[in-house]
Amino acid sequence: MSRPPVASPRGAEVGRRIGVGLMYGLFKPRVLGAWKVPATGPVIFAVNHSHNIDGPMVMGVAPRPTHFLIKKEAFIGPLDPFLTGIGQLKVDRATADRTAISQALGVLENGGVLGIFPEGTRGEGDFASLRAGLAYFAVRSGAPIVPIAVLGSTDRRGRLIKGLPPLRSRVDVVFGDPFDAGDGTGRRTRRALDEATERIQKQLTSHLENARRLTGR
Repeated sequence: MSRPPVASPRGAEVGRRIGVGLMYGLFKPRVLGAWKVPATGPVIFAVNHSHNIDGPMVMGVAPRPTHFLIKKEAFIGPLDPFLTGIGQLKVDRATADRTAISQALGVLENGGVLGIFPEGTRGEGDFASLRAGLAYFAVRSGAPIVPIAVLGSTDRRGRLIKGLPPLRSRVDVVFGDPFDAGDGTGRRTRRALDEATERIQKQLTSHLENARRLTGR
């Protein structure tokens, strides 16, 4: 079976530039710790998810272009070719989506940045319940995980557009220290992935707590 096409790094860079214009044009991002992101090599961004703008916000403020795994339901109408064109990855959350898995691993093999919402869906954004996908990609690829906390996107609803935060409101994006999810043995067993998920959850929860103290949110 032929391997699906690799997501476009050039497209992701276009997406980053679009994100810069939109996020800094509509809101007032405060970015902390972006210097912690490794300048080269494969990296996984683990982002809390409480609002639809969290992904675009990270794309716009991160120092490197990002390929996010995004639920297939978002790829509707003209958004389908647009999201694909800017290097984003469509994933079917109801099944083991081999195409999405292969494309995500391809991003990391090519030394790119893979963005994941480890909670699997939008919620409280507190990393309380993680799916195993993040651990799988981290252990399989050996790429470090950079935890990212997006805070303030759900504080208030906008007056003009109810589904967005108020225009020119402040949104904090806090990047954490990179860490390895594996135990150093290279094991990919179910037990190894479960243990990696526990380690990841502790790291992400700790980062979120530190981010809240740092920003006062």
